[in-house]
Amino acid sequence: MSDVASRGADIAATTTAAVYVSDENSVGVIRQAFNDLGLTNAKFTLGNIRTATTEMARQSSPRLLIVDISDIDDPGSRISELAQVCEPETAVIVIGEANDIRLYRELRTAGVSEYFYKPLVRNVMTHACNVVLSGAEKSPGPRGGRLVFVLGVRGGVGATTIAVSTAWHLAEQHKRWTMLLDLDLSAGDAALQFDATPGRALAESFERPERVDQLFLERGVVHIAPRLDLLASLEPLESMVAVQETAMLSLVDMLLRRYRFLFIDVPAISARKLSQVLHLPSLCVLVSNGSLTSARDVARWRQQIGPNTPERSTIHVLNRSGSAGSLPEAEFVRAVGKPPDIVIPYDREIGAASLLGIKGLKNCAALKSALAPLVSQLTGDVAVPTRSFLSRLFG
Repeated sequence: MSDVASRGADIAATTTAAVYVSDENSVGVIRQAFNDLGLTNAKFTLGNIRTATTEMARQSSPRLLIVDISDIDDPGSRISELAQVCEPETAVIVIGEANDIRLYRELRTAGVSEYFYKPLVRNVMTHACNVVLSGAEKSPGPRGGRLVFVLGVRGGVGATTIAVSTAWHLAEQHKRWTMLLDLDLSAGDAALQFDATPGRALAESFERPERVDQLFLERGVVHIAPRLDLLASLEPLESMVAVQETAMLSLVDMLLRRYRFLFIDVPAISARKLSQVLHLPSLCVLVSNGSLTSARDVARWRQQIGPNTPERSTIHVLNRSGSAGSLPEAEFVRAVGKPPDIVIPYDREIGAASLLGIKGLKNCAALKSALAPLVSQLTGDVAVPTRSFLSRLFG
């Protein structure tokens, strides 16, 4: 069985609903509600939202998740932690002890479908579960995935290596559902670094966008790891398949409903034609080396993308700092207009690891340390600074 088919079988075998509550009375009411709906494959665990977060980090998410926040401090933060390890399409119903309208509003804003306080009422719970499982109501809050562009300002600056390594670490080390989409259809290296064989799904999504649906994506993606997928194509050199912006907008919208993080490795030549896409709520990671031409192009792309907003921000990763042809520190900063946000030094360990693709990169301590600020910004964790970035250039 292929990796994609295997993953499809795993997802199909998962429970429709999972329940993590701390008292038997609530369990009994929820069981009755599920019986009313004919739901027989639900999983029940005595526990709370912390138990659910731990288990969701290790397995596929159900369609409906019911969690208990009784005696939990700062439930909003606990919901955020749970959301990070669940697939975006999972609906969450929260139960607790407090009859508090402020708590209710906070949880709804965080993307929770409903909040009920104990003791639970059978017909109310039945109705809420039916609404979720029938698809009659979408989750109200901002629980979609996060969009991350990795844009190499020039070819050969290492943008794909950064995209591949960051996506892999988010999926494998931080247990986030992650998709990497490689927009270089004729010479993309993402599949090569993952030691995977790309199909034609991505090219077909631009040639015939009307065919793209969830089933198309499930069949077309390449499964790299339990929580990491790749969407890429490697077209013949004479191929004229173009990246269509309208098709891209639709594809991005669909993928953000399935993955916690969507990385798009976008070459500069394609990015010029994707103005609307680049202005979606996102983080844009501009990657350069230390050359004069890269410094000039970083400044040009910052101007093209525009200033940061509450929904969209841009950061600059200076890769291979100190390699042959790099400008002195002061000249580079003057050419760009501001210091880089993250600096990856020229390092033989990183260079040797990149030749092996993800097999080498995933164990490369130097690259992992250098990318820690980017990973922490995406996950919300606190990064511990080291001497391998920023301080080496700017003291």
